[in-house]
Amino acid sequence: MAYYYTRWNNFKPETLPFDKLTHIIFSFTEVIDGEMKFPEDTLGLMLKKLVKERKKYPKLKVMVACGGWAGSKGFSEMARTDENRKKFVESALKFIKEYDIDGIDIDWEYPGLPGDNNPYLPEDKENFTKLMCELKTGMNTICDYLVLTWASAGWEKAFEFIELDKVMQCVNYVNVMSYDLAGGGDSYTSHHTNLGLIKMEDIQTTPAAAKMIEEGDSTKPFSTEKIVNLLLDKGVNPAQIVIGSNFSGRAWQGVPPENNGLYQLNRGRARLRASYSVIRESMEDKNGFVRYWDPIAKAPYLYNAKDSLFITYDDTVSVRLKTKYVVDLGLGGIMFWQLSADAPKDGLVDAIYKEKMKNKKE
Repeated sequence: MAYYYTRWNNFKPETLPFDKLTHIIFSFTEVIDGEMKFPEDTLGLMLKKLVKERKKYPKLKVMVACGGWAGSKGFSEMARTDENRKKFVESALKFIKEYDIDGIDIDWEYPGLPGDNNPYLPEDKENFTKLMCELKTGMNTICDYLVLTWASAGWEKAFEFIELDKVMQCVNYVNVMSYDLAGGGDSYTSHHTNLGLIKMEDIQTTPAAAKMIEEGDSTKPFSTEKIVNLLLDKGVNPAQIVIGSNFSGRAWQGVPPENNGLYQLNRGRARLRASYSVIRESMEDKNGFVRYWDPIAKAPYLYNAKDSLFITYDDTVSVRLKTKYVVDLGLGGIMFWQLSADAPKDGLVDAIYKEKMKNKKE
């Protein structure tokens, strides 16, 4: 399941690996004047071209995401009243018919929380449930095979504002954003899209652990396994859980050499391009960067001792482990943000696909 975000000048749908995907989620529409709309006209033209490619790949589902980190400002007010939700649902159904798409992904970041300085309300929790269930009811009037998903955070607090049992009855999947588990604004380095469960005792002697204790967040360290365990404990059907990978890294500067930079204090976000394509081409064991592997986090990282730079990311080894984890637990699948950041040959999509086919044969 691939999220796809690009601009007109880089839009080349004929080059995308549709044969290795089950779903492609074109991003983003937003809530504009209470309706589901593209913020730019060119996005509609791009989506139409994308849908045309589906003729060659009849098993591929083309979906559209609504929201995103910078596009979630309209959700809380839209979901607040029956009338507002009705208007949005009607616009979404019109959108589905106009573009002939196979489903919608609601990427409200996040109900009950400010996200990117968004308006939010305590009643977002109940209103999100109503929105998702009313959307599904409306979509079923078109046909019963349209797909409705929602993108969740990969950390525990966000689920305090979700009626999980009710929401999951109205959707096909939850796309867990098990990435951005660390941000450039963090005062210490850590993994941002790790699979493996990390316990405090695993890092207890590090500056990062000291900071976590000082900040009082007992839910850290984050991981894919941790959030999946939470969802399973809450009774979510494993087949409805889709875990995430991120095809870009997170980087910090001013990182000391202890532990090759991992779990150390830093001097802020490093301003460098860190798509997987760029990382593999110019950083993995190149230009002063050395690749390391964390067996507990089941994740790679890079450290440049000369320039005191640290990068956390997913590589072909870690995404294959994530894919095997999905198969072993019977989860719904793996998704990633985002497709155009992948390497052009033998990249992360290829690694995921090969692992999937290997396990399918077994």
